[in-house]
Amino acid sequence: MSSTPVRTVSSASEVTTGLALMFLSVMVSPLIDIFSKLAVVTIPSAEVTAGRFAVQALCMLPIVLWRRSFTDFSWSQSLFHAIRGAIITVSMISFVTTLKYMAVADAIAIFFVEPIIVTILGGIFLKETIGWRRYTACGVGFFGAMLIIQPSFEEVGYVALLPVLSALCIAIFVLMTRVLSHREDPWAMQFQMGIWGLLFCAILLVFGQGSGSDIFDPVMPEGSTWFYLAGVGAMAAIAGIFGVYAYRAAPASTLAPLQYFEIVSATIFAWLVFGDFPNAVKWLGIMIIMASGFYILWRERRFASRPVSDTSEATLAP
Repeated sequence: MSSTPVRTVSSASEVTTGLALMFLSVMVSPLIDIFSKLAVVTIPSAEVTAGRFAVQALCMLPIVLWRRSFTDFSWSQSLFHAIRGAIITVSMISFVTTLKYMAVADAIAIFFVEPIIVTILGGIFLKETIGWRRYTACGVGFFGAMLIIQPSFEEVGYVALLPVLSALCIAIFVLMTRVLSHREDPWAMQFQMGIWGLLFCAILLVFGQGSGSDIFDPVMPEGSTWFYLAGVGAMAAIAGIFGVYAYRAAPASTLAPLQYFEIVSATIFAWLVFGDFPNAVKWLGIMIIMASGFYILWRERRFASRPVSDTSEATLAP
């Protein structure tokens, strides 16, 4: 019996749909970070993350009830969702903590080792086809991201490592989402992620109370902070749903390079909210990322249209 895994290739229309949904997701995602940066000025990182999960779960609850998605819940799936919840909690707390000390664009730029991690792990664990062109697109996109933000590790010290930890967690989270999205309702997945994430955050905040930590010691939100927390959760819910449906339609390694578009929207939103206008070098980086992303859109649609027997770009597949 052959040990070569069977390669499942999505149709051209499915891949196109997945790419379009991922594009929408990465356009909305930076708003999570904008609201988080505004909120973390007055409340700890874990509390911002807890607020995100609470609002996200509340947004999903009416839809889950209407779709009767509770009937699909099982203890085995809940275990996977608990793991996803723990992973996303570590990722979000790490990244929100970063935003307290770094500019949004800088933090996201360092975080963008994540698509490369997803691409590699997708080939190793999900047996997804990965060719040299896709690796090249990842590298070009990463280079463009570096041009945009020009991060300085000397200025922020160890904090610069937190986005890397966040990226690793998100890469694992993305691959788990890819697997679960084929057998479970996307709305239910988002709801359960919010519930588990909120539970883990609550535990951390209980143990952190009175510690004086700007990460775990809870503070009662006041004034506009409530609005910022609601914005974090609402944007996370919208971006999350787009993302789940995207991974349902197309391979994780196909979608990963497109996530570089997030640096474009992050730069725009950061400029509008915080007045951080890109210089000429950053605009060059934006153009490189856009060119890379459009190439991925064209290349992956063409590859998805080929017969399954065409393995000209599958030489790097396991």
